[in-house]
Amino acid sequence: MNTLAKKRLKSIYAHTILILASILFLVPFVWMVSTSFKPITQVFTFPPEFLPRPFQWENYIEATKYIPFWTYTWNTAVITGLSTLGVVLSCPLVAYSFAKLRWRGRNTLFAITIGVMMIPTQVTMIPLFLLFNQLGWVGTNLPLIVPAFFGVPFSIFLLRQFFKGLPDTLREAAKIDGASEWRIYWQIMFPLAKPAVLAVALFQFMAAWTDFLGPLIYLTDEAAYTLSLGLQQFQNQQGSQWHMMMAVSTLMTLPIIVLFFFMQKTFIRGITFTGIKG
Repeated sequence: MNTLAKKRLKSIYAHTILILASILFLVPFVWMVSTSFKPITQVFTFPPEFLPRPFQWENYIEATKYIPFWTYTWNTAVITGLSTLGVVLSCPLVAYSFAKLRWRGRNTLFAITIGVMMIPTQVTMIPLFLLFNQLGWVGTNLPLIVPAFFGVPFSIFLLRQFFKGLPDTLREAAKIDGASEWRIYWQIMFPLAKPAVLAVALFQFMAAWTDFLGPLIYLTDEAAYTLSLGLQQFQNQQGSQWHMMMAVSTLMTLPIIVLFFFMQKTFIRGITFTGIKG
């Protein structure tokens, strides 16, 4: 068997495994969407049926009436949008400083940043709650938004790897032309880091959109609830209405799927570059 045939055979094996894995991961999602269109009598039929008979489009309309769905969607969008903006503004700036600038204590502080990634959320949950309570922020959206403006360790790490892969000659040439460090960052380095920044933004969007623990701890007014809390509220009130619960779950998942669909090339580029450079 020649080299070309071996490469083709390996490619066939690899694609077969990827297709099988994709099907495995798609089954729960397809089942969720399928169930969202089923009548309640078909949800628990055996053997299971993926195709609804008949399609009940009104499940979506009825499901949004059990909870203030659009209010919760707006609350989630505000928290997600502002926290994502905070990450986009803060993390690239800190990562650029770690990657390109020389200052005393840089490596030590970066090591601390990496160390913070290893601390479980449960360890910092109570101290953070006490801190935000002292600030009078419990019961508001601020604990879910403000921390993002001070950086996220994982995002800083990814962006640092990307910035380290950018050639120093760009920065040096700009300095010779008289550009300040701030101008070099905003007009040269930040635009070049767009794929990595968008990847980090997508990570933050998904984390904030699906966050359950944070809103559960800090939000006390039902009018300020997010979709995650609304889904739990729906389950508590209408736990037996699985077809409608799947409809609400599909609506909650849809923005992330649409966003990833339109940003997948940029997202993959950002993850690839941060993984191989630095």
